[in-house]
Amino acid sequence: MPQDIQHIEDSVTEAVGAAVEQTTRFLPDWAASVLVLVVFALAALLLYRFVLSMLTRMVASRDLFWRSLVSRSAQPLRMVLLIAGVGIGIKTAPMSDQAARILGHILLVSFIICIAWICHTALFIWTTLHMRRFKLDAEDNLLARKHVTQTRILLRVANVMIVVFAIAAALMTFPAVRQYGVSLLAAGGAAGIVVGLALQPLLKNLIAGIQLALTQPIRIDDALIVEGEWGWVEEITSTYVVLKLWDWRRLVVPLSYFIEQPFQNWTRENAELIGTCMFYLDHSAPIDTLRSAGREIAARNPLWDGKVYAMQVTDFRERVMEVRVLISARTAPKVFDLRCEMREGLIAYIQENHPKALPRTRAEADLNLSEGAITARPDPLG
Repeated sequence: MPQDIQHIEDSVTEAVGAAVEQTTRFLPDWAASVLVLVVFALAALLLYRFVLSMLTRMVASRDLFWRSLVSRSAQPLRMVLLIAGVGIGIKTAPMSDQAARILGHILLVSFIICIAWICHTALFIWTTLHMRRFKLDAEDNLLARKHVTQTRILLRVANVMIVVFAIAAALMTFPAVRQYGVSLLAAGGAAGIVVGLALQPLLKNLIAGIQLALTQPIRIDDALIVEGEWGWVEEITSTYVVLKLWDWRRLVVPLSYFIEQPFQNWTRENAELIGTCMFYLDHSAPIDTLRSAGREIAARNPLWDGKVYAMQVTDFRERVMEVRVLISARTAPKVFDLRCEMREGLIAYIQENHPKALPRTRAEADLNLSEGAITARPDPLG
């Protein structure tokens, strides 16, 4: 069967070559070669129009992935057909063997680039359609953040691999580079060590990216504390992570950091958090009354999720006692706002209803009538 196909190809090539020679016998070789290549390129463009219209009709009733793939693959398909048309023209054009080899090599490299282009387009369309199923703006977006993070990291790693393989395949078409690559892989040596050391940071972060995609210690929109800075994961690339800090600064951290260094993830399993408010009050403060008032303030606040509320005396010092309020909310930003509003509400309540519960400094006055002086000294009990 392969011999029959080769025989048919040789026969067609000879027939086309004879027709071309008969048609361009009055032109010089260079002009005839240019004319032949232009004619075959135009024929390839006509074939592209026909194939594209056929594919468009075929996928009209299919799902969005296939329709998008045909639409976005139009340009690389045109390039592939042009390469094929010009390649056929090279075999029939009256040009020298050296020129044919150079043009054929250029077409081969271009074909490899087009294949990589099509693979990238297919991956991009699939991941885009996959991520459209998940909404990051939902309140309970844990599943969405998981899938979006995994998809984005794997997409970037896959794109890097496509580029690497395309460059490697293109370079291997050059005999000198192919021989050097084979000898380098076989023998190793100083050059291999130098290249390995140079690529170590890149490879380290690429491997860390794959680990993050599989284990997911962080996800898109996670609330993290890194190097003492609090912010959200805004972007995860193939080599680094961008954190949007609370004051809108951006902190760029290499991916390997999240594999090797400890950090805080406030939204690892869910977005719910417990906030803490600290108060320093006088020893005479009515804790039970304040506890009830704090619960009423929390109940009126729409940020409170109704799950956790507690007021406890956590320390008793010489002049004040430390009172801690625990309160929960659905997300980290809501916890921060709720803590601030709880402080404001309780302080206003204490100022209005129990002003003596605020911290005070006591002094004991000793009236000494015999000496005609009044001696004041601090109360040791506060």
